Amino acid sequence: MEKHCVPKRSFAVHSLSRSAVISAVLLAASASAASAQTFETRKLKLSVETVVSGLSHPWGLAFLPDGRMLVTDRPGRLRAVSPEGRLSAPITGLPAVDDGGQGGLLDIATSPNFATDRMLYWSFSEARPEGGNGTSVARGKLSADATRIENAGVVFRQTPAARGSMHFGSRLVFDRSGALFVTLGDRFHQRDKAQDLGSHIGKVVRVMPDGSVPRDNPFTDRAGVLPEIWSYGHRNVQAAALHPVTGKLWTVEHGARGGDEINVPMKGLNYGWPVITYGVDYSGVKIGEGTKKDGMEQPIFYWDPSIAPSGAAFVASASFPEWRGNLLVGALAGQALVRLELDGERVTDEERMLRGIGRIRDVRQGPDGFIYLLTDADDGRILRVRPAGR
Repeated sequence: MEKHCVPKRSFAVHSLSRSAVISAVLLAASASAASAQTFETRKLKLSVETVVSGLSHPWGLAFLPDGRMLVTDRPGRLRAVSPEGRLSAPITGLPAVDDGGQGGLLDIATSPNFATDRMLYWSFSEARPEGGNGTSVARGKLSADATRIENAGVVFRQTPAARGSMHFGSRLVFDRSGALFVTLGDRFHQRDKAQDLGSHIGKVVRVMPDGSVPRDNPFTDRAGVLPEIWSYGHRNVQAAALHPVTGKLWTVEHGARGGDEINVPMKGLNYGWPVITYGVDYSGVKIGEGTKKDGMEQPIFYWDPSIAPSGAAFVASASFPEWRGNLLVGALAGQALVRLELDGERVTDEERMLRGIGRIRDVRQGPDGFIYLLTDADDGRILRVRPAGR
């Protein structure tokens, strides 16, 4: 498969007891070692074990201070998973999701202050009274026994609503100031609205935890522009992560037929979709005006053919010293974990690993230092990736 590098113009973790969490994970790992798969990569051998299976198109993963994980099933279930792989009953109290196609219960994130406030944030496709649906973000307090969400309420709604079941985004990433980035798709048939600053379609937005607008957002004082917008001209961003050193947001978005992009979206800038792209329509027809245009940003890297990227995480763990500072990206169509070596904001090398393991929907680094993956399937799994023999 061909890759293209394009020059750019111009962890702390919540911890109840890190040693206790690691001990629980190591016990679980030893119990499942007999069924672990081993994969050779360029720099180290990997052991991949199933933490839990039987999930229905799992989409997002988050970690609790006690070592448990929260996982979303796209049809609308949120469940807790112990390090040993015990799966809870569905957590109650979430608002209804409009489940269908690519829509449903999507990403999940814990508050930066979860240890004291126990607040969760999640994105989902929500039916709208005016018709159609859109990506919404809600928050609520996780009960002490982790069985229910208390006082759930929507803090952000993508506008306008659209009819359809495709391209909802959406990843949730808190920045270092405590503001929340939300990535939003172009809803497929609404792609021209990605250039419309009076719409949330095809945007990265940034809001405060209560949904209010941060004062330093780029469009807070421009009439006719939605003040939540951080950057625009995006197609369907399903991967996002904060760089552990610079604190900048990195996003990875789906192209059409080719043209998957990695961007470092800066405030107020236009990333081109659908005016410029390195892909073509699924029919083979050209999209937009070409690959470059004044006033529109270039990706720092793109794929052609497409790998269908979803989920991303930077490696900041001592468990993987060979990969320190690398970016890991999940591939749906590519059915691989993609490792990218970086020099600043430039991709210098790529390796495709774990080929054939399934459609990878999400990628996370756990508080134990290991890598966790979600596979997108009717019988979806949480996978734990660790260096073999360590």
